[in-house]
Amino acid sequence: MGKFDLFNKFSSAVVVLNSNMETVFINNVFKRSFADFENIKKFSHKLNYNVCALESNDVSVHSPIIQAIKSLQDFSAYVTYQASNNEYFYYEMSTTKKGNYTIIFLTDVTAKHDLENLIIKNQGYLKKISLLEADNKNLSKIKLKAQSQAMKLLLLNNISNIIRESIDVNYILNSALAELSQMFGAFRAYYAESIESGKSFRIIESLNCEDENKIISFDKNTNKNILKEEVYCASCMKEYNEATPFKELVQRIVLPIHHHNSLIGVIVLSTKQRIRLDDTLEVLKGVSAQLGNAIIQAELYTKNEQMVKDLTIALNELQDTQLKLINSEKMASLGQLIAGVAHEINTPVASIKSNNEIAKKLIMQIEDKDVQDLMQEINQIDTEAIARINRLVVSLRKFIRLDEAELQEADINKEIDLTLDLIRHETKNRINIIKNYGEIPPIKCYPNMLNQVFMNILVNAAQAIKNKGEITIDTNFKNNNLNVVIKDTGCGIKEPEKIFFAGYTTKGVGVGTGLGLAISQKIIEKHNGKIEVKSEQNKGSEFTITIPSGY
Repeated sequence: MGKFDLFNKFSSAVVVLNSNMETVFINNVFKRSFADFENIKKFSHKLNYNVCALESNDVSVHSPIIQAIKSLQDFSAYVTYQASNNEYFYYEMSTTKKGNYTIIFLTDVTAKHDLENLIIKNQGYLKKISLLEADNKNLSKIKLKAQSQAMKLLLLNNISNIIRESIDVNYILNSALAELSQMFGAFRAYYAESIESGKSFRIIESLNCEDENKIISFDKNTNKNILKEEVYCASCMKEYNEATPFKELVQRIVLPIHHHNSLIGVIVLSTKQRIRLDDTLEVLKGVSAQLGNAIIQAELYTKNEQMVKDLTIALNELQDTQLKLINSEKMASLGQLIAGVAHEINTPVASIKSNNEIAKKLIMQIEDKDVQDLMQEINQIDTEAIARINRLVVSLRKFIRLDEAELQEADINKEIDLTLDLIRHETKNRINIIKNYGEIPPIKCYPNMLNQVFMNILVNAAQAIKNKGEITIDTNFKNNNLNVVIKDTGCGIKEPEKIFFAGYTTKGVGVGTGLGLAISQKIIEKHNGKIEVKSEQNKGSEFTITIPSGY
């Protein structure tokens, strides 16, 4: 055993140089890592490191190998190695001096470097998500503002309901006059709105009289009490100046209706009963206040009703825009992530595949038949694993297809199979997939969007099946319509009528966002189609998608 053979047990690549910069030993890891190694001089040219060297005409100061040899102390650096195929690898290099020898250790940190790059990219995605969340908060504030306006209208309506059951001014006044007439035994009652700040009034609602739309006025004493917002009761022969006198004295109650110190109108009651206002004065004041609010609210309601309609339309548009923004950004980020991940996967897979082919040839040279058979079996398993990874990467790229922004003809059966491949981890060894595919012509659609719909429904179905179960997929083409029915034997949906509402989810906190099926419905509507659900708890759910072929 040589004095440097111990380094063959190291997981890092090791090269030993003598004082003449001659290579005296390289371990097995070094041989595998740098298969194209010829001599230390050529090897040093392929290594580089970021060091701000002093001004010097000596090119060797930029070589970490040269610096390691010249250094009188232990030396370490973070270096980059450029392979023959122009691929870059990253190493942590450390050296130590043992007599006349310089021992160099190269630890591969390429994966760590790539991970750090992925983390930086991920931070970028998290920043985008943060911006989306900020947009969502702004949209939520607008939604809350609209809801607050609606609640104010509801509150106004509830207050008015103390004396009315409607927002119709005539109904409010008629109901109030009827109640007051019953309370005071009035044989005549009417409401007159104020004209010219109480100098005159117009009768607009009445019971048992035919003076509606008539302009009237009161004596000075009555006017004085009206302007002072005081309930006035007195015996009289005439209800107002222009009225025909009664045949006998009657009791007349004049109830001013004010709102925020502004005179709105008056209620006039005529009765033959003797009235004592002491017991009813507070009630009448309360009625006056409530009537003032109710009348103003009724007038405002028409204006606010249109405002609510406009706000509701705006809110619906904002919710649709929110879903589109969320889905668009999510798919864009997912596309970038998948493209990056696919690239990162393909690079090491290509290396593994190459090594696997070399191993396949070397296995044939093994003389021991049993060992050869065992190694061939292992090699075949590796070959199938590499093929599986390649198929998965291809499926991911096909699924995302961000470049397919225009309508395209697609084979829906193949698109569903593509989605099933991607969710195989959810169904493998647990859920039996039954495919009843019909003969379907190419359908003009947005394939990547439909894949998203199929993904949402199939993942939900798989997650709804707690242990083992079945998912049945039926496709057919009838009456120029594409029909896709996906049925599962899961736990069912408690409130299926809410399943397409944005934010509604049957999953736990932090598991589901409640946006998947809401976005799916918008996608199907974009295809001029419809999506329906039937579900029964503990028996499963059935989703039916219908898309017209003429779309």
